[in-house]
Amino acid sequence: MEYSKNLAEFCRDLAFDDIPKDVVHKAKLCVLDYAANVYGSLFLDAARNTAGYVKSLGGPAQVSCHGLGFKAGVEEAAFLNGTLAEAIEAQDGLRFGGNHPGTAVIPAAFACAEKEGHTGTAFLEAVVAGYEAANRAAAAVHPRHTLSGFLPTGTTSTFGAAVAAARLMGLSGDAFISAMGNAGYLLPLSMAEQLMGGYTIKIVQGGQAASAGIRAAGLAGAGLTGIPGVLEGTELGGGFAKITTDQEPNLDRIIDRLGEHYTIMDIYFKPYTACRHTHGAAQAALELQAAENIAPGDIEAVEVFTYGIAMIAVGKQVVRGDSFVNAQFSIPFVVSVCLFDRELGPAQLAEKRLADTDLIDFTKKVTVTYDDDLNSLYPEKTASAVTLTTKDKKTLMRRVEIPKGDPRDPMEADDLAAKIHRFAGDRDKKQLDRVIDMITHLETLSDIRELSEAL
Repeated sequence: MEYSKNLAEFCRDLAFDDIPKDVVHKAKLCVLDYAANVYGSLFLDAARNTAGYVKSLGGPAQVSCHGLGFKAGVEEAAFLNGTLAEAIEAQDGLRFGGNHPGTAVIPAAFACAEKEGHTGTAFLEAVVAGYEAANRAAAAVHPRHTLSGFLPTGTTSTFGAAVAAARLMGLSGDAFISAMGNAGYLLPLSMAEQLMGGYTIKIVQGGQAASAGIRAAGLAGAGLTGIPGVLEGTELGGGFAKITTDQEPNLDRIIDRLGEHYTIMDIYFKPYTACRHTHGAAQAALELQAAENIAPGDIEAVEVFTYGIAMIAVGKQVVRGDSFVNAQFSIPFVVSVCLFDRELGPAQLAEKRLADTDLIDFTKKVTVTYDDDLNSLYPEKTASAVTLTTKDKKTLMRRVEIPKGDPRDPMEADDLAAKIHRFAGDRDKKQLDRVIDMITHLETLSDIRELSEAL
């Protein structure tokens, strides 16, 4: 079976008129979410410092670096925009692949579409096609890819970025197929160890995938060829899906209902700036605080019950001096800051907030416990429960089975517009509304530059 070639050809030939209206709508929601994350990430020193580094490189001022007011080369801008889409950890994601495709596909599409002056329609086509390539590659290796030590946002999203770029570069025939093949050669290693250790280089995985995907497509356009069966490989056993898992991948997921079911419809959005595995606990803590109005000083202990993968990924504590990456992947921190601030947005990850000794000391009151019942619901549900015990021995409990933002409890356009305003700080509100309006009417734009330069 020519899995990779079939996927590449579908992505190459996809036309706007063939895309269902609900899929187009979902693609616009993904772009709204992208904008919110770019603005929110600029609260972080690491994101601003990355922007300063990219700006210092000089080079051609070709396309927009979003939220920053300057331009850079195509690959450099895509790298920076992808980093900003990722850094705040409130990016979109696919539960069935463990990946965050928007942090690579959308920056690659913006960079290539702005350079060539494409229409909003062409941009949307590239985004939908890019999500298909990224998500289906991720699904084929999920969850063994992550358990083997990789972060699929950096690896599999490079295929999506390459597909989006190839469409907007006008590649056809075998050159388009080579763009995916080249992506398999250029994609980043994206070590999960970097994330688990709290190292801030983690934030560049989407940007690295975006820039590598553009380069893969550009080299294909220049005549460099890549293996057509990049995902499945040959009899040598060297395909991407095989060498990045420790057992046989599920290659049928690459073409399952291809053209009938668009994987972008499975994308979830995040209301909170933390790993999705913390969101059930975050939502439960916020709901308890809203209902009970409890001062943190009146809380004696907090116990969070959750499922196995969450225990591994986000069950760890934080200590003074930890990075915001540690905080994003710590249930004790997430629950504590929700109880303190009644919010989990960009400000809760700023360096000043992480230096609050009262907050960090409170995290020691939070224990994370594996629960068989909750684990039995996974992966159908990412459920968690939070129990608070007050100093007067009152016990309060809240359970969340499907966190907000899941397609079964969706965030819609109004929710994501509100997220943009919430994450944008003191940016001009009228300009934000203009950006939101352009995104919600993307198919009417005759030149994507109007939107990209306004972001």
